Amino acid sequence: MAGRGRLFGLGVGPGDPELITVKALRLLRAAPVVAYLVAKGKKGNAFGIIEGHLRDDHVLLPLVFPVTTESLPPPHSYEREIAAFYDEAAKEVSTHLDAGRDVAVICEGDPFFYGSFMYLHDRLAERYDTEVVPGVCSIVAGAAVLGTPLVYRNQSLLVLSGVLPEPELEMRLAQADAAAVMKLGANFEKVRRVVMKLGLAERALYIERATMANERTLPLAAVDPSSVPYFAMILVPGKRWQG
Repeated sequence: MAGRGRLFGLGVGPGDPELITVKALRLLRAAPVVAYLVAKGKKGNAFGIIEGHLRDDHVLLPLVFPVTTESLPPPHSYEREIAAFYDEAAKEVSTHLDAGRDVAVICEGDPFFYGSFMYLHDRLAERYDTEVVPGVCSIVAGAAVLGTPLVYRNQSLLVLSGVLPEPELEMRLAQADAAAVMKLGANFEKVRRVVMKLGLAERALYIERATMANERTLPLAAVDPSSVPYFAMILVPGKRWQG
């Protein structure tokens, strides 16, 4: 790998710029190239977190998703289009790495926890010197904002995707000591229905955009399904232990 640049996957936290780690900030400032994954026409949350730390001579490499969460008409396939996008994005990043330039890929939250960087890592880490810096993820940020402990003593925390089919979501949630249900958006009403059916409504807490300037918390019953962003979540904390 002599002469090649190094690849850094930097977790920059859930939204509050002060929650980026000292190490991530140091590596960000040192890297000549800063890459970030972003939807069409948007700046992106991760970029907004680190924008104030950029140097004038940083080379910015936006990697623009061709699709995000929308449904595609046949014969198009979301999975194929996203896989092809990550293949091409990896080529763009590797061009800089092959030229000897370090590349810092920033990732909202943590790179390996539902982080888009992991798909670049899968394609590049075997060929380039790579380091991943963990970041504060949305689950622990949400718990802090809500002021609720997630798990006590020997309880286990289950992380669920709201995309799961309703029967599977119900089965898994029914067995959990505590849970975080992520990826809501259009899945919110389904998730809320399961939470209500299982008698978990009093424990369940809704939060969106935790630690960001526009964060919002609401009682579960008061949430308008049409306004729920994809990255909102519902936390179901473990039962409180009187120790």
